Amino acid sequence: MIPNHLENCRMKTTQLESVWAPRLLSVLRIVAALIFMAHGTQKLLGFPASPNPAPAAFSLPWIAGVLELFGGALLIVGLFTRPVAFVLSGLMAAAYWIAHAPRSFYPVLNGGDAAILYCFVFLYIVAAGGGAWSLDRLLRRS
Repeated sequence: MIPNHLENCRMKTTQLESVWAPRLLSVLRIVAALIFMAHGTQKLLGFPASPNPAPAAFSLPWIAGVLELFGGALLIVGLFTRPVAFVLSGLMAAAYWIAHAPRSFYPVLNGGDAAILYCFVFLYIVAAGGGAWSLDRLLRRS
């Protein structure tokens, strides 16, 4: 027989996994997408203000800005979550190897920490989906 306090702990763990894990996945998706989208607004809209000039249309930084802005917006609402996260994960992998890795082997020295984190957070979202609070889930129900 399992003591009562251990049984309560198991019930709380089950509730954490079944109720809160999908919700926290949505929180991770939304917060990561909001911060990610800010990179696109900075490149394309000049907000927040940046010392760097706006990228030339159809250049690699401009394409990255478009993907950051529109991909971030889609991830915020959780629409087409898996394919968008897949594209953005690839974008961040390419950004790391093209823009950061040539500067130094160490991410802390080459400024690529965020690119690596975004790459793997988005890759996780590809596998896990959008979570409890996403338009994908809402549309799947109807």
